[in-house]
Amino acid sequence: MSDMNRVSNAFQLFIKEAPAHQAAWLEAVQKLGAASALDAKTEELVYIGILAAARMESGLPFHVAHARSLGASRDEIISAILAGLPAVGNAVIQALPIALEAYDEPGLR
Repeated sequence: MSDMNRVSNAFQLFIKEAPAHQAAWLEAVQKLGAASALDAKTEELVYIGILAAARMESGLPFHVAHARSLGASRDEIISAILAGLPAVGNAVIQALPIALEAYDEPGLR
């Protein structure tokens, strides 16, 4: 599956309909990533946990696939999602099926 197939429909529309805004957003994201003291895999796992806590499940397939490509294990994905349990409660468990489906996708092995 291509990366664009893992990107939510809303984000694909953002890319298509607002390319200048998307380019500015991407530049900011890249600069924030470069400023981070975290290694790429850890940063991606943290981001997955934030997506789960914020209930932004549409971004999970893309970011789980990216984390896996950086060497994240299935258990690390689960732990990243569940790290938010104490702060936001069991709302984070809604992200588990989406994330694990993306992680287990046959094309990623």
